[in-house]
Amino acid sequence: MISRAYTVAFEGVDPRPVEVQCAVTPGVPAFSIVGLPDKAVSEARDRVRTALSALRVALPTRRITVNLAPADLPKEGSHFDLPIALALLAAIEIIPAEVTERFLAIGELSLDGTLVPVLGALPAAMAAAEQERGLICPAGSSAEAAWIGAAEVLGPPSLSDLVRHFTGQAPLTPAEPGEVHEGLSGLDLADVKGQERAKRALEIAAAGRHHAFLVGTPGSGKSMLAARLPTILPPLTAAEALETSMIHSLSGLLTRGGISRTRPFREPHHTASMAAIVGGGRGSKPGEISLAHNGVLFLDELPEFPRAVLETLRQPIETGEVVVSRANAHVRYPARFLLIAAANPCRCGYLPDAARACARAPGCGADYLGRISGPLMDRFDLRVEVPPVAFSDLGRAPSGEASATVAARIAAARAVQAERFSGQGTARLNADLEGKALEVVAAPDDAGRALLTRSAEQFGFSARGYHRILRVARTIADLDGADRVQRDHLAEAISFRLTTLKDTVPG
Repeated sequence: MISRAYTVAFEGVDPRPVEVQCAVTPGVPAFSIVGLPDKAVSEARDRVRTALSALRVALPTRRITVNLAPADLPKEGSHFDLPIALALLAAIEIIPAEVTERFLAIGELSLDGTLVPVLGALPAAMAAAEQERGLICPAGSSAEAAWIGAAEVLGPPSLSDLVRHFTGQAPLTPAEPGEVHEGLSGLDLADVKGQERAKRALEIAAAGRHHAFLVGTPGSGKSMLAARLPTILPPLTAAEALETSMIHSLSGLLTRGGISRTRPFREPHHTASMAAIVGGGRGSKPGEISLAHNGVLFLDELPEFPRAVLETLRQPIETGEVVVSRANAHVRYPARFLLIAAANPCRCGYLPDAARACARAPGCGADYLGRISGPLMDRFDLRVEVPPVAFSDLGRAPSGEASATVAARIAAARAVQAERFSGQGTARLNADLEGKALEVVAAPDDAGRALLTRSAEQFGFSARGYHRILRVARTIADLDGADRVQRDHLAEAISFRLTTLKDTVPG
């Protein structure tokens, strides 16, 4: 007799169904696992045998074969322990064979039979719901899995608890979803003295998900501004929270099974490797650009990042996803993020100040910012110079708007965009506009079109730059409550495309 249990193998955020088949047959006593298992899955044999011994379950002196089907799909991770144990328990008639077929199971076994939390409980619960099955996972992973209300989730603390549940001795209570974390930071945009133009750029960036590049001397407030960007972004919608949490579940970032409605804010150091930024490494895990999905990716000191790492950002910026290609895997992750980059104008940082600039000025500025390629710079919709704040202004009381006030305007603008793009494909915000939709939605009035044409000819905008100006102008019009893009909206969008450091900034 062949018993069956069900689990998943992860390809990125996509769970692939796996059938765990177990056969106990006459022959030389052995316990083998086949079906392209990795080292962690092969070692499940010893963990399962010892955990069953702790339950005082003796394995028969026969040949035990476990097959993970489909056999050509790579199986990685310790979460195969529990489904292998369930299939084996059903094969030796400790638990009814039919109950294991009603559930999808993931979980790692310790040697005493305790179930250890594993990564990926949330996407596994999604797969269980699609297969019209329940999910069995460790108690430590059950709170996040329970967010998928379409699947019954059982979270036993140990294998013995699960056996008692299936044999009717001590039924388990279905798991409840974890808490919603609001992620309050205490930061506020009003904390920033001055820098009104930079604040305006962040408002536009947040309203339409337009990428921004901040250039300024050390201590001018670039990082301070970027850190307050999440305070003006609207909370994640239910669908966005689920998307983002599935990626974080695979990375072990969901705390206590809770789901956050605050948009991610990722700020990797410039020494981060390509695998850390883009994704890859052992198991082709998601990188920072995917962990920032539906949120903000802040790259401070952009020219200090390795050139190869920066160039890999170009495609995800355009497509909203990244494909991690390795010899044995091609994994696709979502990566629709708002990119905020910051840089000093040169290596010493004081290029605009003749009294403090180094002897290599102004050539050092061209060399330093020249590390950023023209094609990458062309993808920044907003380029803002952040000048130093006067000492006399630092002692004054905050005069700018609070984050809540700015967030209200951004929420209103995003509501307009949500209605605009409702039922129209994958576009969600103005940054997604392209083709015919861009021509219709962002069509300027006659005065605006004439201004844009003259500016494009004078400053030599690329076709990409031309279209990005239209998208930014459409967002400015949404913030202004205007139905059509007007000349003033385009003028402001064009001004953010330029910078006083244009002689040293490529593009």
